[in-house]
Amino acid sequence: MNDWQDTNDPTGRPVQEFRLEREGTERPVTGAFWRGEPGAPLMLFGHGASGDRYQAPICHLAGRLNSLGVHCLSIDGPVHGLRQVGPGGREAFGAEAQRTTFMDDMVADWRTAIGAVDGEAVVGDRLGYFGLSMGSIFGIPLVAALGDVDVAVLGLLGTTKAGRPFGERILDDAAKITCPLAFLMQLEDELFPRDGYLAVFDAFSSGNKRLHANPGLHPEVPAEEIDYAFEFLREGLFGEADRTVSRVAE
Repeated sequence: MNDWQDTNDPTGRPVQEFRLEREGTERPVTGAFWRGEPGAPLMLFGHGASGDRYQAPICHLAGRLNSLGVHCLSIDGPVHGLRQVGPGGREAFGAEAQRTTFMDDMVADWRTAIGAVDGEAVVGDRLGYFGLSMGSIFGIPLVAALGDVDVAVLGLLGTTKAGRPFGERILDDAAKITCPLAFLMQLEDELFPRDGYLAVFDAFSSGNKRLHANPGLHPEVPAEEIDYAFEFLREGLFGEADRTVSRVAE
């Protein structure tokens, strides 16, 4: 049974939290939906391995975009948030990432959530994605699979073909992405080396891709980059519509 509850996000903005059944699995899909104006774009948010559907800067960006009428959707990653397993966070994600289907399962979770939102609200054709770190580990396969994303902000992710269990998949899916995208990089990232970042960025097939590199460790993204992400997403979401592919088609 699918369940929707009216509540407020941590910033006090009205939001609908949901728990959805996905066919073929007992694992629910949980998340939050900021309802926008009828026919407005839909913005998707993925969080990192230490957070949940409300992890900063998701509420900040969702609030700013929602004030422009944009529908915003954020879901909990596997073993996180309302479906936390054990300690959650990076420890739980490490075990989750050992499953061979962990990326495909998350793409299916996203399709379930997008389909449910399409049934709850009048959502327009424009579609965006924002996700850093684990939000990019799942976001890159998602954007590649959907095929109709108009704009994306990704980053805090590097990989090399050796040493990362999901490296080959990330590079293969990145090559399928052609939408305008901004990619955020931390130069002293303790989790991903610089050459791994560049390997992912180089793999994207987009003719409009920007790499923003800043000093600092993995979580130390400057506030001005979040402001830039908002403007980049806003421009992409309200540009000339040219997408006709169904979002939830398999």
